[in-house]
Amino acid sequence: MADAPVLLTVDDDAGVSRAIARDLRQRYGQEYRVRRAESGADALEVLDELKLRGERVGLLLVDQRMPAMSGVEFLERARERYPNARRVLLTAYADTEAAIAAINEADVDYYLLKPWDPPEEKLYPVVDDLLSDWHATDPAPFTGVQVVGHRWSARSHEVRDFLTRNQVPFRWYDVETDPEAEALMHAGGNTSQGLPLVATTDGRALERPSLAELAAVLGLSSTPTQPFYDLVVVGGGPAGLGAAVYGASEGLRTILVERQAIGGQAGQSARIENYLGFPAGLSGADLARRAATQARRFGTEVLSVSEVERLQVCGPARVVRMANGQELTAHAVVVSTGVAYRRLEHLERFAGRGVYYGASTSEGISCQGDDVYVVGAGNSAGQAAVFFSRFARHVTLLVRSDGLERTMSHYLIEQLAERPNISVRTNASVIGGSGDGHLERITVRDDAGHEEELSTSWLFVFIGGEPCTSWLDGVVARDRGGFILTGPDLTVRGTRPQGWDLARDPYYLETSVPGVFAAGDVRHESVKRVASAVGEGAMAVTLVHRYLEGR
Repeated sequence: MADAPVLLTVDDDAGVSRAIARDLRQRYGQEYRVRRAESGADALEVLDELKLRGERVGLLLVDQRMPAMSGVEFLERARERYPNARRVLLTAYADTEAAIAAINEADVDYYLLKPWDPPEEKLYPVVDDLLSDWHATDPAPFTGVQVVGHRWSARSHEVRDFLTRNQVPFRWYDVETDPEAEALMHAGGNTSQGLPLVATTDGRALERPSLAELAAVLGLSSTPTQPFYDLVVVGGGPAGLGAAVYGASEGLRTILVERQAIGGQAGQSARIENYLGFPAGLSGADLARRAATQARRFGTEVLSVSEVERLQVCGPARVVRMANGQELTAHAVVVSTGVAYRRLEHLERFAGRGVYYGASTSEGISCQGDDVYVVGAGNSAGQAAVFFSRFARHVTLLVRSDGLERTMSHYLIEQLAERPNISVRTNASVIGGSGDGHLERITVRDDAGHEEELSTSWLFVFIGGEPCTSWLDGVVARDRGGFILTGPDLTVRGTRPQGWDLARDPYYLETSVPGVFAAGDVRHESVKRVASAVGEGAMAVTLVHRYLEGR
C-alpha cells in the first residue's frame, strides 16, 4: 500500500473530517490511502510532502467553509501541485451558488452536499466516476507505447492522432530534439527512413506501421466473432454509440464497426459543456470512453479500424461488406458514419504537416508559444480555439461570415471573448499557404479583396462536413449533398420510395431500404449536436424492434 494513490480530505470540523475519511476507507481502503487534514494550510503541506516523494493523488475532497483558506482557494492552489487530481467541494445547501461558481471559476469537478448519508447513494457513485476519469489520465510512471518520429511528418501525425483518439497511452519523442529518440531507434535497429517507429510494451519495434497493424498489435479487435447479428451499427460516433448501448442493453446481438477511432468527430472535441448531466463539461474523448465502456458492458462487440466497403440486401438479411473481405450479416443496420471535414485542396500538400482537420489534440503541447489559426464558425471550431489557447501564444479564429451568432453556441462565444489570447477575424478566407517541408505561412483574404500573409505553422480546419456515404452508392437514397434521406423525406406526395416493398411508410429514421436506419450527422437535415445524435441512435433501436416485430 505504500505506493497506492492518495485520497485527501480537508475539513476544519474534526467530526466531519473523521466521518468522511471513515466512509472513504470503508469503500476504497484496499486500493487507496486516505489522508485527512483539518485546514487548507495543513493540506498544502501534505501535498508538498507527497509531491517530494513522487506519490500520486487521485482525489481532493474539501469543505468550502474553512477559516483562513476556503475550499475553493485551497483547490486553486492544490491544482498547481496536482493538476490531474479530481477536485470535489463539500458544501452545505446554503452554499450551492458558491459551488456552482467554483465549477465555472476554479475548475472544480463536482460538489457534494452535507450530509452525504447514505454514502452508497450519495458519495460512492460520485467518487467511483471521478476516480475512473482520473485513472484514464493518471500520470503514473510511464510503461506504455513509445513513438519516435518527425514533428512535421504526416505519417507521424497520423500515428499520434490514432493513438490519442483511441486513448492508448504513449510517449512521443521528436527525432530532432529528444536525446532519447536516438537510443530508441538504435534499440529497434531503426534508421530515419523507417520513421515513425512505434515501440510496444512487449518489446516489438514497428517501422512505419499502418493503422491496421497498430490496431492488431494493440489488441483493438478487427475480427467478428459471430456469423449473424441482430444489429450492425456502422460508425462509432455519438449516434452509433447510442445505438450500440441501447441495442445491446435490450437484448439485440449488436456489433459496432468503426473506421478509425471510437467517438468519431465528437471524440476530437476538447471540451463539450452543453451535454446534459455534466455541469463541469467533459471532453469528447471522455464521452467516447464512457460510452464505449457502457456498450461493451452490455455485450456490444466492437470492430476497430475496419473500413466498410458496401451494403447489400440479400433477401431478409442485410450484409455489410468490409474492405478486408469480411462480411457482417444481420437483420438490421444503423448507419451512423457521420461527416468528414471538408478539405482545403490548395493546402493539401501540408496535410499533417501544419494543416490539420479536426482538433488534433495530440498537437496541443507542440504548439506551445506559437501562433495558431483555426478556420470555422461552428462549435467544433470554438472548442478548438479555447483548447489551443491553453498552449499557444495567440489563437485567431478565421470566420468567412460576418459573425458567429448564427452558427456557434452562446456559451462558446462568451468563452472566446473572455480569453485574452483569442481573437476572431470575420469575413476572412484562407486562400493559400507556403513553407519548406511544412506550413510556415498562410494567405488570408477579406471580403474587400485585401490579402495578407501571416506566419504560422498551425492551421486547424473546421469548414463544414461531407457525409461519409459513398459506400451506399446505388443502394440507399440520398440528397444532392450525399446525406441519407429517411422517413417522411422519402415519401413524396404519398408515393413511397422506388423499390419499397412493404405495405407501410418508412419509419422516421428508416432509409429507402427496409431495416436499414440512419442516425446522427449523416442523416438529411439532422440537428448537428451531440445530444441529438445520441437520441437518434437510441430512437433507431426502438424502430429496429418495430421493424423486427413487423417481419
